[in-house]
Amino acid sequence: MRRTITGPALCAAAALLLTGCGSAEPKPAGDGGGQQPQPAASQGQGSASAPAKAGGGAQHEVTLEVGGTGRTAVMFSGVGSGFEQQNLPWSKTDTVELTAAEQKVGYLVNVVPGTITGPDGKLQQAPCTIKVDGKQVAQSDGVSTVKGCSYTIKQ
Repeated sequence: MRRTITGPALCAAAALLLTGCGSAEPKPAGDGGGQQPQPAASQGQGSASAPAKAGGGAQHEVTLEVGGTGRTAVMFSGVGSGFEQQNLPWSKTDTVELTAAEQKVGYLVNVVPGTITGPDGKLQQAPCTIKVDGKQVAQSDGVSTVKGCSYTIKQ
């Protein structure tokens, strides 16, 4: 008798917990299924400015660049995000606005280029550069450093 009561009670408790874990906010129409929603500042290609945030965060113009010729895969985040084949040379510029918390702990931007054929005919990572407010803050030649480019913006 004890086992028959425990099983249904356990199922009822699990159903109650799962029901409480649902989101109170409805999904927007046309949601891509498994895609994570992006912040408004990073939506769209080539957006010139981020919408104003409450509290007036610090704004920075960020430029990601990948050099070379031909086509390669480029992964980037911080000024939108993406992972796609691009014609080289490639660049993306956007304005990011940091919240108070992001100004303290930092806001990560990065770009990781794929491979290109180097001058010696061997495959190597394409060179990359990150600029913040026109100043170069990160660079990789694709040979001595093969981790791409990454930089944490702080106020």
